[in-house]
Amino acid sequence: MATPNPKQPVLLLKTKSSPSDTYEELFSTAAPPDGGPGFEPIFVPVLQHQFDEAGLGSFRALLRERRISNREDAAYGGLIFTSQRAVEAFAKLVEEGSGSPDDENASSWPHLQSIPLYTVGPATTRALRAIPQTPALQVFGEHTGNGDALAPFIQEHYGAWYAGRRTKPALLFLVGEKRRDIIPQFLMNPDLPVETRIRVDETVVYGTGVMESFPGDFAAVLRRTGDRTARWLVVFSPTGCEGMLRGLGMLDPETGKVGRVDKEHRTTFVAAIGPTTRGYLKKTFGFEPDVCAETPSPEGVLAGITQFRKTREGR
Repeated sequence: MATPNPKQPVLLLKTKSSPSDTYEELFSTAAPPDGGPGFEPIFVPVLQHQFDEAGLGSFRALLRERRISNREDAAYGGLIFTSQRAVEAFAKLVEEGSGSPDDENASSWPHLQSIPLYTVGPATTRALRAIPQTPALQVFGEHTGNGDALAPFIQEHYGAWYAGRRTKPALLFLVGEKRRDIIPQFLMNPDLPVETRIRVDETVVYGTGVMESFPGDFAAVLRRTGDRTARWLVVFSPTGCEGMLRGLGMLDPETGKVGRVDKEHRTTFVAAIGPTTRGYLKKTFGFEPDVCAETPSPEGVLAGITQFRKTREGR
């Protein structure tokens, strides 16, 4: 007779990072601080990404013409990244142009070491710093954790970086086709004094959609883990929310909203990576996730889950 698996499945609704994934490393090895059962991380890819060639083309031209720099006549004085996919698009252009015979100083391509690059959260920061540059790129904002906190940090930091200029140079924000506009809205608020206002131009460098295979893959994992005493779903972006709720059979076909949830007897729980995804679940589907990570990281998700278990079980 097979021994029941005591571990709680953690269905990570994302593509596993390569060559290693910090979520898998933490959840497969961590001793839960609440003293409860361990975890079994399972990846269920939701999103497929494609580079936007038009956006990449305009960004490529800016890099080639050295229009992104700290010079007075530059088009942009800094860059903003809030997703690993945008960093991947940037890395693609860096690799593509590295060592080009058309570049008289190819060793420092793409010549961005004199400007600030702003990012949010540890994963995106690590991805940026992994791009080989000599000297290294200057990356700021890792501690902020989300766009709401990054925007005021940029305002203060960028203002100090270009303190000698009454009008700050514009920032280029590399984005996906689906994104929030909280950073541009904050920095371009017309009520701000002109000396603290910063223009932000967005360039779409990738598109995102739900993988055609997701519904079947998700249903198969749900069947395979259906006999466990409890399991967790971790959703990483608004794009994966509807597919998750539909796969769980929670959406009312008439209203498109989540109906009443039996909180006492259910065994499937949901954790959102951060406030953006949590807000989307609440506003669009009327669904409140059980956990919203305080920091968008493996440690933040684990802390939220273990705190929820301790509260629920009265430990």
